[in-house]
Amino acid sequence: MNKQELIDFENDIENEFIQGKIKAPIHLSRGNEEQVIEIFNNINNNDWVFSSHRNHLHALLKGIPREELKQMILDGKSMHIMSNKYKFFSTSIVGGHLPIAVGVALGIKRKGLNERVFCFLGDMASMSGVFFESLNYATAWDLPITFIIEDNKQSTNTPTKECFNKCDINWGNKYNNIEYYSYKMTCPHINSDTWVEFK
Repeated sequence: MNKQELIDFENDIENEFIQGKIKAPIHLSRGNEEQVIEIFNNINNNDWVFSSHRNHLHALLKGIPREELKQMILDGKSMHIMSNKYKFFSTSIVGGHLPIAVGVALGIKRKGLNERVFCFLGDMASMSGVFFESLNYATAWDLPITFIIEDNKQSTNTPTKECFNKCDINWGNKYNNIEYYSYKMTCPHINSDTWVEFK
């Protein structure tokens, strides 16, 4: 899929939500399409992708058909997109997918398979204890996993810097199994009670 197709999908989902056709919270992506497309250029069909509550672009680029994904979202599963067929897993629990992704990477290594795990997480999750434990274990055992930190400067509705006393998230080149990028999120956080536009 190209950038415009990803944007069109999210616009469609936003419109469905506004019309009251989606009865569960959704988290849209906008502003990071080019970065995500570039990352997926290195992800193969037999690789696993683990994602967070903001997963629509990842699911589409992993191969889940547009209409199939839309139906899952209409059914209220926006933050819980799962597909064994496409080797895709997501959860709304912040950091909840990280140890599972590490476990899959461990299984891949033990079985000697030609697969990798790509695990997407936000900037807030990258400051959590479960991330440090998952990263340390994966690094110590040289597991076939790459963590991708998508830094939109927001922990849902709270600026991440405010949560951690103005600290900057900067992973630099310390780990070779982390990819990091930042972007300005230009879409609102949407659920049934709030509509917050980030400036």
